[in-house]
Amino acid sequence: MSMHILSPRRSLRAVLVSLVVMIPSLAGASDAPRAVVELFTSQGCSSCPPADRLITEISRRKDLVTLSYPVDYWDYLGWQDTLASPANSSRQRDYAAARGDRDVYTPQIVVNGQRHMVGSDRQALDDALSRTSPLPVDIEILPGGGVLRIRVAGEMPVAGGMATVLLAFVAAPVSVDIGRGENRGREIVYTNVVRSLHAVGMWDGGPQEFRLPMSDLRKMKAERCAVLVQMEDGGRPGRILGGAIQ
Repeated sequence: MSMHILSPRRSLRAVLVSLVVMIPSLAGASDAPRAVVELFTSQGCSSCPPADRLITEISRRKDLVTLSYPVDYWDYLGWQDTLASPANSSRQRDYAAARGDRDVYTPQIVVNGQRHMVGSDRQALDDALSRTSPLPVDIEILPGGGVLRIRVAGEMPVAGGMATVLLAFVAAPVSVDIGRGENRGREIVYTNVVRSLHAVGMWDGGPQEFRLPMSDLRKMKAERCAVLVQMEDGGRPGRILGGAIQ
């Protein structure tokens, strides 16, 4: 199987930044999320299924927030990804532009908005996760079930800096039967698929709380949601400070 690589040639538009959790090494686990792991994947990529399985496996960890972003730029290979969106592809390209490289490929994992690696490379992922330092972030449904509360605490690591607080609407595991293309005849499970990202506010340090109606979650037909707290780099997604998933 060959890894798919795409070099962006056009100017990239800014994407809303996200706040997600940070995780430690794969070798150990703690009770609180410590890292955000974002996988860019495609149903039309023959190299992606091992990465999809890895994300499903580590998504069970309480000390980790994992998100899958199906991209649409391989649809021309013969199978239109049923979960992909242009926004996911744009987010991946904006990460590459913020880093200053041209590394846009599938499967690609981005840890805490900065380090990237082949999505099935456990050793590289384990190394990246061993260097995390989380920001306290909490997300919960208040009694009565009508309100979602997000709380962010801690100190802003950059003097005078601000981070965007994002809410990611996330689908439960989705099983897809691939009918054509490189994965023809395979049934693949996709975990924590991001349906959309919405900014809910800005954070510049200290304790802060945000409240949203649970009706927004139902409107997006999502079973879960994640809070993403992320710095910007020239209007593009940068370092993720912390996060949580409900």
